[in-house]
Amino acid sequence: MKKENPDETAVISIQVIERMISLLDALAMYPDPVSLKELSAATKLHPSTAHRILNDLVVKRFVDRSEPGSYRLGMRLLELGNIVKSRLSVREAALDFMRALHRKTHQTINLSVRQSDEIVYIDRSFSERSGMQVVRAIGGRAPLHLTSTGKLFLSIDDPKAVRAYATRTGLAGHNKNSITDLSKLERELSMVRALGYARDNEELELGVRCMAAGIRDDSGKLVAGLSISAPADRLQEEWVEDLIGTANQISSALGYVISQQDSA
Repeated sequence: MKKENPDETAVISIQVIERMISLLDALAMYPDPVSLKELSAATKLHPSTAHRILNDLVVKRFVDRSEPGSYRLGMRLLELGNIVKSRLSVREAALDFMRALHRKTHQTINLSVRQSDEIVYIDRSFSERSGMQVVRAIGGRAPLHLTSTGKLFLSIDDPKAVRAYATRTGLAGHNKNSITDLSKLERELSMVRALGYARDNEELELGVRCMAAGIRDDSGKLVAGLSISAPADRLQEEWVEDLIGTANQISSALGYVISQQDSA
């Protein structure tokens, strides 16, 4: 049996990716569904090769088959594009405001977004003088129910969605302070809705407390959470007002019109 050559395998993989991209680029040039024949001609791919790759792209929703033999770009590209757009715009809008909040509190300021059942840290302002080791780096993840920002996102889910989340995750805890009971989580989320911000009282990491406020885009959608993380004995209540005000400033920069209720 012929031994597989890693270099040949890598070349073939790159070739397939290049062909996929050429097909997506070709589809992007047409406002209406395109036939396999036209795509084959535009990409100079053999019809059978183009057909095979398109079928894989259809399965993954990167391409839609509008009718037998014709194709158009799929909704998955729009979904991914919107995710990239929201993260890039939030990071750009938030950076200066995060730095200002950090200078005022001298504590770690986190910017996080929701991805499925977790939050993902996408930016951070901190200094060594904060006295707290940054446990989760940019790109790190954490369960929704154990974090202040995660609770913000869960608080806008309907009760059925919260119960489904609890079933999927089992509400696994990290320590003795973690919320692992659904009824307790539901009470916590009710409090988040009433207060307009969320807390993590050493539920993710012992010795670390957090508070988070939501950031909304121009459509009013909750797109990110801004949080202050501090050693448990240093988190100050007066920072809540600064936190909410900073989150509102970022939301305004994204085009969201702040109401009296938001600023209260």
